[in-house]
Amino acid sequence: MKKEVGLWIDHKKAVIVKVAKEGEEIKKIESTVDKQTRYSGRSGSKTLAAPLAEDHRDKKIAEHRNRYYDEIIAFLHDAESILILGPGEAKIELEKRLAHGELKRHIAKIEAVDKLTEPQLVAKVRQYFLKQHAHTP
Repeated sequence: MKKEVGLWIDHKKAVIVKVAKEGEEIKKIESTVDKQTRYSGRSGSKTLAAPLAEDHRDKKIAEHRNRYYDEIIAFLHDAESILILGPGEAKIELEKRLAHGELKRHIAKIEAVDKLTEPQLVAKVRQYFLKQHAHTP
């Protein structure tokens, strides 16, 4: 059976579901990004140091997101077909990261979806791939 994977992602966490006839494997990956982190030099008042602090904060956020996406990609490495779901920009950012590797051709679909419970996610992933099998000769 093909290794089919569904992924729900936002900037805080990812829930990855690998489906098989026997059941599913679920992996949760938490992001360490905290957008509200304050760095020295950053306060409510405008100072010359504020832009430097914001640049530093933005770089830190980018580093954390890169590690987050790398951890997700490592778990997807053997997927043959990937369904990417999520409410915001994280799914698009992940798609861009995947575009630079071999997994790009394994993306089956990207869809905007609000929060789902684990059982809802598993059902949605199974339903999607069952439909794909029904349409494949």
